[in-house]
Amino acid sequence: MKNHTKVYHEAFCIEPGEWIGCEVCDRTAVDIHHIHARGMGGNKEADTPENLQALCRECHIYFGDKKQFKRMLITMHHERLQNIY
Repeated sequence: MKNHTKVYHEAFCIEPGEWIGCEVCDRTAVDIHHIHARGMGGNKEADTPENLQALCRECHIYFGDKKQFKRMLITMHHERLQNIY
């Protein structure tokens, strides 16, 4: 399991193999997305629960790493974070 996936699982108390809903559409999430992308100036410190978001493949392709959707993703993820803090 990749480190960022492990960080997400631990933060949200999710066991490996347990179902995770997409934070945008609630379909099955298959990707843990870096909201502030590592490839765009980020680094391993970007592997924090505040920067990791579960997305289905369709939402990851459509919304991920696109500036026009970043604020929306941050807002949706902030709502999810409120449940763990």
